[in-house]
Amino acid sequence: MDCLRCRTSNVIASRRRSNPFSIVKRLIPNSYFLISFFLFFTACSDFFEPVDSTPEPTEYSYNYWLLQRTYLFEDELPLLDENGDSVSELYDKLSDPFTRYVLPSKSEATITHINTSVVPGDVGLEYFQITGAEHPLVIYRVYADGPAGRAGVPRHGNILNVNGVEITNYEVYDSVLTYSKDISMQIAYMGDTALYEMVKEDVYAPTVFVDTSKNIPVITITGFKLMTADKVNGTLGELKAYLDSTRNVTEPRIIDLRNNPGGHVSHCVAMADLFIKNGVISTRAWRFFSGDGEPTYNRFSEMATPGHSGENGKFVMLVNKNSASCAEIFVAALHEGAGIPVAGQTTYGKGIGQSTWNTMNGGLAIITNLEFLTPQGNSYHKKGIVPDYPCDDVSLQCGVEAVYKYFGKSTLEKARDTLFAEEHAVLRRTNDIGGAFMRGDDN
Repeated sequence: MDCLRCRTSNVIASRRRSNPFSIVKRLIPNSYFLISFFLFFTACSDFFEPVDSTPEPTEYSYNYWLLQRTYLFEDELPLLDENGDSVSELYDKLSDPFTRYVLPSKSEATITHINTSVVPGDVGLEYFQITGAEHPLVIYRVYADGPAGRAGVPRHGNILNVNGVEITNYEVYDSVLTYSKDISMQIAYMGDTALYEMVKEDVYAPTVFVDTSKNIPVITITGFKLMTADKVNGTLGELKAYLDSTRNVTEPRIIDLRNNPGGHVSHCVAMADLFIKNGVISTRAWRFFSGDGEPTYNRFSEMATPGHSGENGKFVMLVNKNSASCAEIFVAALHEGAGIPVAGQTTYGKGIGQSTWNTMNGGLAIITNLEFLTPQGNSYHKKGIVPDYPCDDVSLQCGVEAVYKYFGKSTLEKARDTLFAEEHAVLRRTNDIGGAFMRGDDN
């Protein structure tokens, strides 16, 4: 304690010796010093004039500040007016269509849409239509945890009417579901007709589906979400659960990523890791800001960890021109990092990503500040990923043909002419906005 008191006294004494103001104060009597101090500053009239305080940031100035420090395409930043008042006009001056501002009234819904697979007010079904049929709407998938799944609605059943309204096309069906909470659905299946009673609710849709036909497993991934039917681990949890349960499967499988618009970077990277034994999964470069608010550039490569259940499987990826963004990160990783062939069309070619920021007034800033490279350091932005086995008609049959080429026909040859003879467009009551998203504080 004595040493601490000694050191403290020395520090105070040192500060007094180094402070000219304290030296002057010790040499002049206190009363005289105070009078002189007062007279000196009253001689300077500016001393008593009000000082302008730093203006409070506004929704506009906050978004301007973010764009100046994070927007990837710097050459456009001089176009922005520092002193404007319309946030929407601020973003409209930028050419990047993925950088946008979401109004406070819509920000919560947008965040939910980005992060989750929830379908508000639904029964938990997917559909396809048969052209020319009297009742063309057929149930393609039933979500097990939704109202339809609990009611026992059969897959591939034909919807005849809903709440007494005859269903002649999908638009009629969607209209009835939109304006009704209690649903009474008449379905024809296997020669029988039954009525199913349901109450709509917010349904978390699965994003990984597995269909097996003629010994060919097809793994369909519709997006990359933080929360899905697996409310804890999202799309990653769905895929991992399937791969873990089929670790010893030896036959080739198709990973269907057609029309997958992307989603969260954390999930598409972690899901790719399930197939890659070692090396780089993906590299991202991004524009951000340092602790003092100055713009910075960063670069980081995600590395694979060994021991996952998809590393020794046989796979072919099936893609089309609508496979985009985070889906392309996944495809590039499996292609270059695990040697998994790609069939179909050249992908969309969106090798950039967006960070999301909650703004001062409750809005949402979605700003392009990321660029992604393949494991070998290649850029696919505005180029897409070119398939090893191209097909003009990107049906599941294209994926089957690719399986023949890369793994032989022995297990599938008999099924060639009959498998997936007819494939329909899948109808869902929600559309995913896709992307390659990261939260701003995760950069």
